[in-house]
Amino acid sequence: MNSIISQRLPTEWAEREKLREKGQFWTPDWVAKAMVNYVVIHSNLVFDPALGRGAFYTALKTINQFRGTNVKFYGTDIDYQLVEQANKECSSSGICQAELRDFIKEPPKGPFKAIVANPPYIRHHRLPEKIKQLTKQISLETLGKTLDGRAGIHVYFLIQALRLLEHNGKLAFIMPSDTCEGVFASRLWYWITNNYCLECVVTFTPEATPFPNVDTNPIIFLIKKTRPKSNIIWVKVTRQQTEDLNDFVLSNFRLRNFPSLKIVKRRLDEALNTGLSREPQEDVASRYTLSLFATVMRGIATGANDFFMLTNDQARKLEIPPEFLIPAIGRTRDLDGPYITNEVLKKLEEKGRPTLLFTPDGRRLEDFPFAVQEYLKEGEEIGLPAKPLISSRKPWYKMERRAAPPLLFAYLGRRNARFIRNMVAIVPLTGFLCVYPHYNNPEYIESLWNILQHPNTLKNLPLVGKSYGSGAIKIEPRALERLPIPETLMQLFNRYFIHPHQIPLFRVSEGHLEYNPKGSVY
Repeated sequence: MNSIISQRLPTEWAEREKLREKGQFWTPDWVAKAMVNYVVIHSNLVFDPALGRGAFYTALKTINQFRGTNVKFYGTDIDYQLVEQANKECSSSGICQAELRDFIKEPPKGPFKAIVANPPYIRHHRLPEKIKQLTKQISLETLGKTLDGRAGIHVYFLIQALRLLEHNGKLAFIMPSDTCEGVFASRLWYWITNNYCLECVVTFTPEATPFPNVDTNPIIFLIKKTRPKSNIIWVKVTRQQTEDLNDFVLSNFRLRNFPSLKIVKRRLDEALNTGLSREPQEDVASRYTLSLFATVMRGIATGANDFFMLTNDQARKLEIPPEFLIPAIGRTRDLDGPYITNEVLKKLEEKGRPTLLFTPDGRRLEDFPFAVQEYLKEGEEIGLPAKPLISSRKPWYKMERRAAPPLLFAYLGRRNARFIRNMVAIVPLTGFLCVYPHYNNPEYIESLWNILQHPNTLKNLPLVGKSYGSGAIKIEPRALERLPIPETLMQLFNRYFIHPHQIPLFRVSEGHLEYNPKGSVY
C-alpha cells in the first residue's frame, strides 16, 4: 500500500471525536450559577434534562446554602455512568434525583416551573436516522412545520423543554450560536417569540467563552412562559470567572453598570432580523448585496483529501497523467496573502504541500490508464468507496468539477475570513467558496474585488455567517450572496470603472444591477 495515505489519527483529534459523539461540553460554575439563579426564583424544583456532570445541581446546592432554601433538583441523562455518579451524590443530600432517561424519546411528565440545561451538542450528520425522524415529528407537532434537517439535537432539547414549561415558569439554556444562525433559525424563533417571552440573550467574546478550545460560540437564552414582549435585554460578556453575570441576573436585569458586561436593550424585531448572536445593527440596510454582482458556490468536496490532493512529487511517482490533474488549493492556512499566484503555488510545493487535485471522470475503471487504475485500486483497498460522501458518487472516484473562480472566499478558519484574487486559475476545495462575477471583464472583476475586501464590506460578514469558537465564522454560499455592500462603496465602484464620458457603469433598477460596459446613456 502506498505510504501517501496515512491511516493514523492524532490522539487529540480522537479524544475530541469522543466528546463530539456524546455532545458533552461541561458548564463552568460561574455560568451555571447565573443560569440557575434566573430559573430558581419562586420554584421548589429545578429540572435539568441533560444532567452531565451535574454543574447545575452543584450551583443549586451553593444557592440553597447561601439563601437557606431547600429547592430540589431533578436531572435526566442517557449516560449511565453520569447518572450513577449523580445518584451517589444525591443519596447524601436528599434534595436531588437523577434518572436514566432519553429526554428526546420519552420526556418526563411536566410541567416544570424551572428548567435549566446545557443540552448535548450533536450536529445533524451524527444523528441516527431514527432520531432524525423523531425530531421531525417533534417539530411538526409543536411548530406545525418541520425544521430544516441541519438542526442539531440541541435544538430539539430546547423545543421539548419549552413544551414542558409551566405558565410563568422560566428556562435557561446555554447553546451554540447556530441555534439562532442556522437556516432553520427564523422558523424556530418565530414560534418561540410568539409563544414565550424571550427576556435576555447572553453572548460571549472569544476571550470570555465558557468553553475554551471548543469550536462553538455559546449563547445563553433566558425565556419565560408569559406574554411576549417587544424588547429584549442583550448582553455580551467580556471576561471569564466574574460575579458580574450572576449579579446582573439577581438584579432581575435592572442593574446595568458591570465592568465585564456590555448590556443593551434591543427591539425584538431588530434582534431577530440581525441575529440574536450578533451586535445590534440599525444602519446596515443597503440596496446592494453580493448577489447583484456574482454567484457563489462551495469548493470541491473530495471526501478524502489525503487521497485526491497530491504534491507534484507524488503525482510523478504515481505516474498520474496530467489530464487527470488540475491545480488546486485545499487549506485556508496555505494562503497568507490576498492573491494566488504561480509564486505562491511554487512556495507551497517547496514546503511539500499538495497543489494538484486528482480528477478521475466517470469512465469504467478498466478504461483508465494503468497508473490511474492502480491508484484507484489502492483507494478501494483502504475503504474509500464506503466513506459517507464518496459512497454517494457513481462511480465512487468521479470527482466534482468547478470552473476556476476569479475570486475565492476563505470562510472558515482561525484567520480572518477574506476574499482572495485567483490569478492562476486554480480550483479550491471546501475550505473556500467560489465567487463567480456576473461579467468576465477584467476591470469589472478587479473592481468587485476591491469593493469586497474593503473594511466596510468585511465588517458585514458576521451579519450573514455562523459564528464558532475563537471568533471564527462560517458562511454558506447563499448566505454570502446576501452580504450587504455599503451604498457609499458603490460610488467607489463606479470611480474604479467609469466611462470617459463620466457615465456611471452600474446602477440598480428594479432590484437588479445593470452593467453598462460601453458607457451608453441608460
